[in-house]
Amino acid sequence: MEILQLDIGGKLAHFRKYYANNTAMSFSIPPRTTIIGMLAGILGRPRDSYYEEFASEHIKIGIRVMQPLKKSFHRVNFLRVVSKGDFDGSGGRIQTPFEVVSGLDISRDQLTYRLFISCSEIGRQTFDLLKNAVLARRQQYALTFGTANFTASVLSVHLFKGDAIRTAETAGLTTVHSAIPSEAIEALDFDRRQSVDTLQAIEEELLPADFVSNFDRELRRMNRVLFSTTASGIRVELNRSFFVLQNGQELQHILFLE
Repeated sequence: MEILQLDIGGKLAHFRKYYANNTAMSFSIPPRTTIIGMLAGILGRPRDSYYEEFASEHIKIGIRVMQPLKKSFHRVNFLRVVSKGDFDGSGGRIQTPFEVVSGLDISRDQLTYRLFISCSEIGRQTFDLLKNAVLARRQQYALTFGTANFTASVLSVHLFKGDAIRTAETAGLTTVHSAIPSEAIEALDFDRRQSVDTLQAIEEELLPADFVSNFDRELRRMNRVLFSTTASGIRVELNRSFFVLQNGQELQHILFLE
């Protein structure tokens, strides 16, 4: 088994909540559908053509927040379009609330997400193409964090294989660093007196996971996940095994969004 680790960073992000049609609210982390769009862009796949190729049954994806993040609302001026002639700006402007994800200090901090990518046997060919592309730093399209103007870039790449990957059975409370499927959690540690590692902010979201392969962006599957908005992870008791990744002195416990 191999697990590809990608650190992707940018200044700002907006991962629009698809069910919010009167305000532009954002998820704190990119949904799986956004991530597969980024990976498909690295390989140069045409728009909406990659849903089956990157389906959960073929490509496994995990995600970790690497820098503390926050969300804030801003007002964005859009054209007020009532009739066809208003596209020249004659109809004036209208302000729309717009939620932006950033680091805690927007002037200094960078927003960084760590992606963990693996595959089933049927997705091996796609995984190998992606692995070779990112290791050689070859990508077809630029990366963005949601909207086209929020540019992002690959900061680092690491390939785990062999003894660097272990599968561990759950044994009481364990610090998991990646986002965790909610149904995998038996108990959470909220005792803030024990360790500074439990002082993180925790969020739970219902995120889009897979599209139907009809080129229409119709949702086929959702993931309910729990994650930390810092890099410290969450102390939880799990009902399933997890992966232990060793890279020098760095030890990570992760789960895929399955």
